[in-house]
Amino acid sequence: MATQAFETMITETVDRLVGPWRRPHQMLHAQVYDAHASIHDDATAQKLGFKGGTIEGPTHFSQFAPLGERLWGRAWFESGCVSAHYRNAAFEGEEVQAIVTKPAPGQSQCDIQMVKRDGTEVLRGTASVGSSGAVTALEQRLTELKPLTDPVILRDIKVGLKTARQTVRTASDQNMGDLYPFSLRQKLAVITEPSPFYASGDNPWGRPIIPMEMLSVLFQYRAKDNPLPTKGPAVGLFADQEIKLLNGPLFVDQDYELEREVVGLSGSRRTESLWQRTLVYHSNGAAPIATMLLNMATLKDSYATYSEEYDRLYSGRAR
Repeated sequence: MATQAFETMITETVDRLVGPWRRPHQMLHAQVYDAHASIHDDATAQKLGFKGGTIEGPTHFSQFAPLGERLWGRAWFESGCVSAHYRNAAFEGEEVQAIVTKPAPGQSQCDIQMVKRDGTEVLRGTASVGSSGAVTALEQRLTELKPLTDPVILRDIKVGLKTARQTVRTASDQNMGDLYPFSLRQKLAVITEPSPFYASGDNPWGRPIIPMEMLSVLFQYRAKDNPLPTKGPAVGLFADQEIKLLNGPLFVDQDYELEREVVGLSGSRRTESLWQRTLVYHSNGAAPIATMLLNMATLKDSYATYSEEYDRLYSGRAR
């Protein structure tokens, strides 16, 4: 069995663990949803004011895995949680660094941050293990949301709306569809923090486990099979995301079931945001083994008839 999960060089100070500078790969150039390209396509992103296609947010979660494992060992893979508010996009070729503030004695949650070379903050939030009852970064944000008023894109969405259960699976060479046009094997070839725990059964559980960033893929790739009634086509981006293992890890080549529930709606000058929680179960299971809290923020300017529909719905009310 592998003696260690990662070979990542970690810098340790009195109060922090700091990972190495990494250049994450952008694997979603060909992503398609709503029959159009996404924010990860250069031309689409530039049209919306970004300098190019963005690195998908959960790609960054991999850089926190060695830091979480250094703090909590095996528990990180079984009950670890990353709860992150995305602050600024990262782009292909940019270097980013993961930083965690060590938890206080007796605590199982800590603050996390990712930065670029120039100091720009990519994300901030919390990492934790277990069920200590500590409020995660996004659980706190959910209590502070600016309410969504006068919705257009999300006008048919209500808090409490649920989807039926779906069966999902990740196999090594399985292309994950239009939303994620690559396989686990392709991801592992470029992942920022490779591990024998991911590539083989050379780990405490005797089976390859799914990296946290690929859990995001697993939990989302069949979403279009049972979509929520949002208006489109329009371009959205992950603005907040939390992945929490309750009874992990999750394994390659195993069926799971999941369901989604709308838990919040919020808005800003540029976006309408749908907050949904995904609950993940063993097949026919009653208790969730993992959850994902995701804020999908849809850009108003990307919805071609937004202004016309707003005026029709709200009689020309000032936005």
